[in-house]
This record gives sequence, C-alpha cells and structure tokens, in this order.
Amino acid sequence: MSTDEEPSPRPPSAPEPHASGVRSVRRAVEILNLLGEDRPAVTLREITEATGLAKTTALRLVQTLEESGLLAPHPGGYAAGPALWRWAYLARSQWEVPQETRKVMRDLADRLGETVNLFVARGVHRICVAHEESTHPLRHVVDVGDEQPLWAGASSKILLRDAPDALLRRIAATSPQGEPSADRLRTWAAEAAERGYAVSSSEFDEGLTAVAVPVTGGTGRVAASLSVSGPTHRFPYEAVERFAAELAQGARLISDQGFSHPLGNAG
Repeated sequence: MSTDEEPSPRPPSAPEPHASGVRSVRRAVEILNLLGEDRPAVTLREITEATGLAKTTALRLVQTLEESGLLAPHPGGYAAGPALWRWAYLARSQWEVPQETRKVMRDLADRLGETVNLFVARGVHRICVAHEESTHPLRHVVDVGDEQPLWAGASSKILLRDAPDALLRRIAATSPQGEPSADRLRTWAAEAAERGYAVSSSEFDEGLTAVAVPVTGGTGRVAASLSVSGPTHRFPYEAVERFAAELAQGARLISDQGFSHPLGNAG
C-alpha cells in the first residue's frame, strides 16, 4: 500500500457516537420538560406527539428514564420519578433564598399590593430565584426558576449595570433588534444606575409594568434585581415613585443581609 494514500472516510450513514449520545440526552430532557404543575403525568402518545419521536424511540427513552429513577409509572402515564425528587431537594437546599430575604419580599408585597420578584443574571438571561405574589385576582406571576431574556424589562436594566460590552452584544444578538441594540441596552442600564431604579412598560409582556432596584453583593456590584410588577393600569406615576422608594428600602435590607446566589453572574 502506498504511504501517501489517504484513509477511507467514514460512511455518511454512520453516526458519530458522541453526536448520537448528545441527541439522546437532549431527547430525554425534552421528555422530562413535558412534565409540569399543569401536567404531572404524560402518556407515551403525548410524548410522541410533542417530540415527534417514533413510538419505539420514545418507549426506549422512557424505559431508560424509568430505570434511572427519573420517571415513574403513573395511572395517567409517566410522572416524575424519585431521583428527580432527590435532585429537586438538593437544588432547593442550594438555591433557595434565606427566610430573612423572603420576609422582606413578603412585607413589600403586602404593603404594595403587587407581586415582588427577585432576579439574578445568568448568561444572556435573568432567572427568578424568589417571588411573593400579589393578592389581587389579576396579577403578574413569575415562577421560581423561570428564565426571561435580558434584553427587556426593568429588572434587566438593573442587572446590566456592570455588564461588559461583550456581554451586552451577546444579549443584544438574542433580541428581535439584533446586535445593534447593544447601545440601547447600555443607555438603559446607565439611566437606571443614575436614577437608582428602572421602569418598564409592555417591553416583555403586553400590559405589564415593572419597577426594579438593585440588590448589591459584598463587592458593591449588582447581585440581583428586586422588582414589583403588575397590570399597567395600577402603576400611575405616583405609584411608580412610591414603589421605587419602598423597593429601595427593601433592597438595602437584603443587601445588608449579605445576599448572594449561586446562579448569579455577580455577588
């Protein structure tokens, strides 16, 4: 055989083992993501319809998840397994905010009559790490763990205060306006820093207004955003000013408690 002969290429039909493994993991996660408070169990048919997987493939993945304890048999199909309970307990113990922080937020929600949220920045998103709901029948609800984009909203303007230009461009690239909107994000963050609070109206959810202030960590950098949100008609100018003042007082209390969160970019 000639020494300069090139090796035969892999047949196009032969899948890369690594790629196949990653695809299987992604599909398994898609199945688990079908479960939620409004759907505690899912049938095999619902899985195939939602994921587009063949029945045999879906069944194989479900069996593997069941063997791993991530799914469990249920009269309605398949439900969360005991392994997820263990993981959820671990996540809760590591990520749940202190009771003193929750008390500050509950007191604010009672006084202001609107939902109070605590967000931290992670990558190009912000994550809700705690919330206390309004008692109004019509209210804004963000579940703990929910991710929202950093290119809109009062909390985003607060969380972007210390963001480097490279991160601003990454965030802007995920927005409908694209990377050129990085300058606007920088301006929003600077204005919020100068004013001490940020306001948004229908930027992310139509008919929703939010007011947010910074919670600082031990280094003085923004560690989180403390916000109040609700229907726009309940946020006239006078209310916004009062909400901002009340939030600022609450944020100081939380900052003095030494707030930090493992999911956040800053502490």
